[in-house]
Amino acid sequence: MNTHQLQIVYDDLLQQFKDKVDANLLAAKFSALEDAELSNENFSFYTSVASVYSSKIEGESIELDSYVKHKRFGIEFQPDYTKKIDDLYLAYQFAKDNKSTRKNISTAHAILAKHIVSKNWQGRFRNQNMYVTTDDGRIEYVAASPFIVNTEMEKLYNDIEALLDQQLDIQEAFYFAAMIHLVFVKIHPWNDGNGRSGRLLEKWFLAQHLGPKAWFLQSEKYYYMHHQEYYRNIRLLGLEYDELDYSKALPFIEMLSKAVIDGDAPDYLYRQSH
Repeated sequence: MNTHQLQIVYDDLLQQFKDKVDANLLAAKFSALEDAELSNENFSFYTSVASVYSSKIEGESIELDSYVKHKRFGIEFQPDYTKKIDDLYLAYQFAKDNKSTRKNISTAHAILAKHIVSKNWQGRFRNQNMYVTTDDGRIEYVAASPFIVNTEMEKLYNDIEALLDQQLDIQEAFYFAAMIHLVFVKIHPWNDGNGRSGRLLEKWFLAQHLGPKAWFLQSEKYYYMHHQEYYRNIRLLGLEYDELDYSKALPFIEMLSKAVIDGDAPDYLYRQSH
């Protein structure tokens, strides 16, 4: 039963999630998040972490150490090595300063996809069929038909707006942030840049409910370090959009809270080794 009057975001697993995730532990771990010493008014270490690892999930070869040298210390690399990550970094910066409205979500995609899709498709929904394939060319997932993308995204936008108007506790904020991420990537509305957008949207929603500490959460790194589990949990729902079973979404939904509770220690390990 959908108790939050939502159109597409599935909340039937919320109580199961609450039963499995310790609210006090989650709150304590989240409260302990803090910015890195490397950060300053012109550079955010954790935005770099997010941009690098979200890009690495999509196959980019960038390394965090190189990107920090580029972004924080001005060390030059070949433009092709950093430009997509720079674009994603700017999209995260944009999200920090703006609410996740329809227009702003499209703008964020236009920013992060500057060197991914043609200008005509930056921030615009696709009008063709979309298949997610494996490395050997097998179809892994059939996304929403282009004929329903606008309708499905309108439902998602309405749900995001409704949830942002509600008071959510920390478990609810994590649950709905992860579910929004999952629904978004299942719709797959853009020609490309869907994964990057989904992970950004997840953190964007979380920050609007729980405050700026959400931007210090290394969820993208956690997903990359567990990328086989990440994709396996996305696949659990089914092969085709029209037949998705969101009752199987809990393993994916739990990953965001695990990124806080079980994730890597803060960047002091980075500082000690550099």
